[in-house]
Amino acid sequence: MAQRFGGQHSPGGRQSGPDGRDAVAKAALQEARSDDARVDAAGARANVLFVPGVVLVFTSLNDGAVALILALVAGGILTLAAWLLREGLRAEAAFNARAIARKPALPRKMLASALTGIGVGLAAATGDSSIIEAGLYGLAALGLHVAAFGIDPLRDKRVEGIDTFQQDRVARVVDEAEAYLSAMRDRIASLNDRKLDLRVASFQATARKMIRTVEEDPRDLTEARRYLGVYLMGARDASVKFADLYRRSPDVAARTDYEALLTYLEQNFAARTEKLMVSDSSDMDIEIKVLRDRLQREGLKPE
Repeated sequence: MAQRFGGQHSPGGRQSGPDGRDAVAKAALQEARSDDARVDAAGARANVLFVPGVVLVFTSLNDGAVALILALVAGGILTLAAWLLREGLRAEAAFNARAIARKPALPRKMLASALTGIGVGLAAATGDSSIIEAGLYGLAALGLHVAAFGIDPLRDKRVEGIDTFQQDRVARVVDEAEAYLSAMRDRIASLNDRKLDLRVASFQATARKMIRTVEEDPRDLTEARRYLGVYLMGARDASVKFADLYRRSPDVAARTDYEALLTYLEQNFAARTEKLMVSDSSDMDIEIKVLRDRLQREGLKPE
C-alpha cells in the first residue's frame, strides 16, 4: 500500500533537531527493516514457483477430463510446495539470524522438494510420458529443488558452555519476543503513518539489542525475561488498542499517550540492556582476576 514520503525536506516534514533524534529514528527504521529483510528471505525465487501450477491447469483445459484432473492435482501439489518453500526459507533465515535457535519443527523445505517431485511427475503424466518417464522427471525436479534451495537446519544452534535447558528457555523467550515485535509493527503499519512507523522501529531496535544481549549470554535471561515477555506483551496490546482507536477517529491525545509509552519503554529497555552489559563485563573481570591468581599460585607470572 502506498505511503506518502515524509522526509526532512518534504512539505510538512519535521526538521531534524540539534540532538539528531530524527536521524536516530531513521537509522533505527533501517535497522529494523534489515532485520525484517533477513527474516523475510523468501523473495522472488520462491514466489515465482507459484506460477507453474497455474500455467499447468490452464494448458490442460482442452486435453480431456483425465488430463485436467491430473493437472488440477499436480497444480495444487506444486502450489503447496511453493508455499512450504517460502515458509521454510523464512524459518531458515530466522534460524540463521539468531545466536541460539531451535531447528524448525517441520522440515518445510524438504517437504517442498518432495512435493515438487510428485507434482512434476504428475504434470509429466498429463502428456505423452510413460509412468517411468514421469517418475524420472519427478526425481530430476526433486534433485534440482534440493540443489537450488538446500535442506532445513537439522540441528539446534547452541552456545558452548551453556546447558541445554537454559538455551531452550532462551530460544522460547526470543521466539515469543519476536512475535510481539512483529505484531506491533504490523498493526501500526496498517495506519500508514510514517512517523509512527519510525517511532515503533526505534523501540524495536532497542528491544532487539536486549534480545541479542540475552542470546550472547543466556545467563542474563532471568533479569531480562520480564521485559521480553510481560512488557513486550503489554506493548503489543497497547499498540493493537491504539491502532483500532486511531483508525476510527484520529485522536491527538491518544497518539501522544502512545508515543510517551514507547519512549518510557525504550528508556527502560535501554537502561536494562546497559546494566546487563555492565554485569557481563564485571563477570569477565572477575574471571580474569581468578585466572591470574591461579597462575600466580602455580608460579606462573606474565612478563
